[in-house]
Amino acid sequence: MIVRLLQRSRLEAAIARADRWWSGLSARERVLVGTLGALLVLLVAVYGVVKPIQAARADARADIRQFETLNARIRAAGTLPPAQPLAAGPPDAAIAAAAGRAGLAVQTVPLVAGGYRVTVADGGYDGVIRWIDEVARTTTLGVKQVSIVRGGAPGRVSATVEFGG
Repeated sequence: MIVRLLQRSRLEAAIARADRWWSGLSARERVLVGTLGALLVLLVAVYGVVKPIQAARADARADIRQFETLNARIRAAGTLPPAQPLAAGPPDAAIAAAAGRAGLAVQTVPLVAGGYRVTVADGGYDGVIRWIDEVARTTTLGVKQVSIVRGGAPGRVSATVEFGG
């Protein structure tokens, strides 16, 4: 008597067990188990492959629609006007020049930390807002703090504005 020892891998052992199990089933059981296996494969294919692909496609189409809408809005808006050039000279001179164009009398005080505190004793509200906007657009100074107080007459205000870089 010759005894051979064969070492099988775990996969081969599992396949052999499944083959023995399948061979032990009746024909009717084989049809039922085969049908169940096919249904499981179909479910995995549908919910693991097809559905994710459909969802990704729908997301991509929604993104395309959104970008096309944004592109149409950008084209409808036209081109932007050219940027206003920065004012020449020191910032306090630009502040005073912008105030003069807005019809305001201002008092400018340099701050220790850099920047300027500008006070408008009495001016029109629209003029003050246009002046602040012009200084912010035409200088390197940004608006740090604004305090606007209603004046005695309608539409008149006093304001204190801090500009800084």
